Amino acid sequence: MKAMSLNSVKGRRELKHEITSLDCYLLRNKLKHVMKHDPHAKNNGKYLIRNVYFDNFDNKVLSQKKEGLLDRDKFRVRLYDYNMEYLNLEKKSKRDNLTFKQKCRLTPEENERIRFGDIDWMENDTRPLIRDLYVQMKLYQLKPMTVVDYEREVFIYEYGNVRVTFDSCIKTSFRNNDLLNPDLAMVETTPGVVVLEVKFDEYLPEIIKQLLQVIDRRKGGYSKYQYSRMFG
Repeated sequence: MKAMSLNSVKGRRELKHEITSLDCYLLRNKLKHVMKHDPHAKNNGKYLIRNVYFDNFDNKVLSQKKEGLLDRDKFRVRLYDYNMEYLNLEKKSKRDNLTFKQKCRLTPEENERIRFGDIDWMENDTRPLIRDLYVQMKLYQLKPMTVVDYEREVFIYEYGNVRVTFDSCIKTSFRNNDLLNPDLAMVETTPGVVVLEVKFDEYLPEIIKQLLQVIDRRKGGYSKYQYSRMFG
């Protein structure tokens, strides 16, 4: 079945599994013979991802995730390896069994204005995603809620546009939203747990299906944001 689009963004399939560090080690050694590491990663094939997630006083986003709603949106600001020159506002949407991601560049100054509630400038911004977030912040009182850090290792397989990612060392700032602070105090949420994500377009090649047969995996809608909110 051909993937549908949302705001000209093509939907992708996304499967998530909770696995152990040992399973991650075994699976990594299988994948490296068939898939390639992300070329943007460092020498060890990993990079740090830091997000600040938006939610409101009623925990709207968290509640929708826990309830497993198939029609929901989540906003976040993301940076890689603490690189302040590459900051993105992202909107991740779930529609039935498809995932859509939209993003636009954001400056550190704009991030700080949003963090402190100075948002009137967003109403007429030229970037549609900025205007979209403005409406959501006004309508649902969304605001930057929690910073989440994790290490990501990515394997790529061009046929089917497959990305297999391992997310580990998931840490939370509790409710501190100071995304750009490199000295922000972080606490690890689930030691020993690795979140395996498999993302692909219309089909998952059979060879990848076979490689992903690992011991002790549990399929589910695991969310780094949900993990982080276990602590408050």
